[in-house]
Amino acid sequence: MTRKLVAEAIGTAILVFFGCGSAVIAGGDIGFTGISLAFGLAIVAAAYGLGAISGAHLNPAVSLGMVTAGRMGMGEFVNYAIAQIAGAVTGAAILLLIATGKPDFVLATNGLGQNGFGPGYLGEYTLLAALVFEFVATFIFVTVILGATGPGAAPGFAGLAIGLTLAAIHLVGINVTGVSVNPARSIGPAVFVGGKAIADLWVFIVAPLAGGALAGVLHASGLTRADG
Repeated sequence: MTRKLVAEAIGTAILVFFGCGSAVIAGGDIGFTGISLAFGLAIVAAAYGLGAISGAHLNPAVSLGMVTAGRMGMGEFVNYAIAQIAGAVTGAAILLLIATGKPDFVLATNGLGQNGFGPGYLGEYTLLAALVFEFVATFIFVTVILGATGPGAAPGFAGLAIGLTLAAIHLVGINVTGVSVNPARSIGPAVFVGGKAIADLWVFIVAPLAGGALAGVLHASGLTRADG
């Protein structure tokens, strides 16, 4: 179990460092498309590098989906979630340390790739839009993960399928919420940014967990499972 938790922490740190880092350090040059690819490629890297150890969930919503799908126990889920959040905070801390090396970096202005919605945040989408997007996108994401790692899936391609799906979700949703679909990914930057990032955080915990849980329930029922 220790090896699994270390792998989850490192993998989630990789996701936050590369994904949020692409927005903070290079966002002005690579745009939304580049940021989307960075998140997707980070998942691919972690999945192939660490997936054999822990399954590379890197996301409490994914782990909860595994619970409701019958692939993981609640006790293991709690341990995974704690490791994932610790990894996300570590990744955000490393990113902050690097970003502050630029003389004109101001945390309150530049941020750390935190999620949000409403006035002053990217497309200024409403709370309802943020909740619906995060719920639906996480449902899709976890459904793909369960299918790509389940019976009948093409061996060796899960990491690529999952990473490309995350990139596609970002291409659609960055302007809406910055895209969470992952409570740990949202918690990491919010811890350091504070303010509105903390106030909005509940959305990026509740909606992804609900979407992930539903994906697991439908998978367990056989409706979205190849051998169902």
